[in-house]
Amino acid sequence: MNEILTAENISRRFSPHVTLGDRIAGLFGAKLDRRPVMAVTDVTLAVQRGETLGLVGESGCGKSTLGRMLAGILEPSEGVIRLNGAPPMEAGRKTTTRIQTVFQDPFASLNPRRRVGETITEGPITHGLIQRREAASLAREWLLKVGLDPDYAERFPHQFSGGQRQRIAIARALAMRPEVLICDEPVASLDVSIQAQILNLFLDLRQEFGLTTIFISHDLSVVRHVSDRVAVMYLGRIVEIGDVRTLYALPQHPYTQALLDSVPKLSLDGNIGVTFKPIRGELPSPLSPPLGCAFHPRCLKATALCLRERPHLEPSRENGLVACHHK
Repeated sequence: MNEILTAENISRRFSPHVTLGDRIAGLFGAKLDRRPVMAVTDVTLAVQRGETLGLVGESGCGKSTLGRMLAGILEPSEGVIRLNGAPPMEAGRKTTTRIQTVFQDPFASLNPRRRVGETITEGPITHGLIQRREAASLAREWLLKVGLDPDYAERFPHQFSGGQRQRIAIARALAMRPEVLICDEPVASLDVSIQAQILNLFLDLRQEFGLTTIFISHDLSVVRHVSDRVAVMYLGRIVEIGDVRTLYALPQHPYTQALLDSVPKLSLDGNIGVTFKPIRGELPSPLSPPLGCAFHPRCLKATALCLRERPHLEPSRENGLVACHHK
């Protein structure tokens, strides 16, 4: 395999929006915290052609922000993103058609006033991939590929279930013939039984079209099912990357181990019940991240070195990359 999408030292900061209420409060002496928030910090990543890279971590760790930067929805504050070795944005455009995104909430991402056939074909028509006269047949073709009745092209989004709407969102993204598909929590809002159907659909489409996918999720079992490699994020940084089997069997970073321990498991020792070990402590505020290793306030292995010096992402003994002084 070869690299198709790369990110080199990309970061994203968000400056606080000052409202009229903030200005009025300031006149009365209120002190407002206007420090920028570092949502993603110094991330370097390479996605191989044809693979599915899982991206996991707790809520607020920067997964979605990283995904939106890779998709071209957000611009990095620093760093460079390349698709096939070149900037992904076409000349004169602020977005790229070669990277498409499937979002978490399919109802919010579909225009309620457009029939789903129009939703699927609007992008290909606008960008000159098809002629308008080909729209009806393309819509029916993609509805069939995602497991829906082609006659549904004349219906509106509110006439579908959540799982059906997510299938439509997938059809809309793939109708653009993307080189990379970014899936941001695509099954988080669905029932468990429907999740399995959508995940199996992803696997079938990936095999049929040779898709390169970045799959963002907080659900470790879902990521394990669909991914070839997994990147673990904590407080805006990637702390471990590795082959899915190795990372789940032999996690190198204490945070990865803690994430895996926090997944509920059925007891196999004869006792009835479910066992899990929640991660101790809380995610620090990105406004004032800890010095040294950001995970050290919650880590059982933390030493004075961890409090003082931030570890870099380096090769581990299990053929992955890990940012830990005790790897």
